Amino acid sequence: MPKALVIIPTYNEKENIENIIRAVFNLPISFDVLIVDDNSPDGTSQIVENLQSDYKNQLFIEKRAGKSGLGTAYIHGFKWALAKDYDYIIEMDADFSHNPKDLTRLYDACANQDADVAIGSRYSQGVNVVNWPMKRVLLSYFASKYVRFILGIPICDTTAGFVCYRKKVLETINLNKIKFIGYSFQIEMKYTAWKLGFRLKEVSVIFTDRTLGKSKMSSNIITEAIFGVLKLRFKRIAKAV
Repeated sequence: MPKALVIIPTYNEKENIENIIRAVFNLPISFDVLIVDDNSPDGTSQIVENLQSDYKNQLFIEKRAGKSGLGTAYIHGFKWALAKDYDYIIEMDADFSHNPKDLTRLYDACANQDADVAIGSRYSQGVNVVNWPMKRVLLSYFASKYVRFILGIPICDTTAGFVCYRKKVLETINLNKIKFIGYSFQIEMKYTAWKLGFRLKEVSVIFTDRTLGKSKMSSNIITEAIFGVLKLRFKRIAKAV
């Protein structure tokens, strides 16, 4: 069977981390799990290390010196996965906003349905978000509309963080040139894959806001997303001239 890895970045996720790890390993498809922890002061990494004896050669952890942003955590994980020769690499949050059961659907889209990038989409079939305040739903929904309009990318949920990549996509993208670290990272990765000619497929999922732990959303992340899209657009125009 092809090797598949789930990358979960963490910062202060002690309330969720054990349950999310066990949920992944209880799935009918075999996934390995890599935790990329940004030196969580709440002991998240210690919980993961204690679980490694239960999942030998399946559960891994990379500990970074400090909190350096979501994008750099995933880039770190991508490079680790490519070095270990994984065939499918999946991004997933630690807080159960992404349902672990949907991992099998994302994997299937890439392994059996010819997708190069499978996106767990909140907006491909209406608005599938639970427990978010309306202001945040509208902000997220119209942000994706804005990105689609500016960049022309045919994706309804451009900021989605629940994504499966075929190995060849991450091998082809120059990961060292991915610049954004917040939500714009998700946009930049999808946009780059699309511009390189890879097939993107949205898989409708239900996104449920966390019930434990603290959200990492900030105004800086939102600002980066708004202006980051314009930077990507202007870069594309400059190359065409």
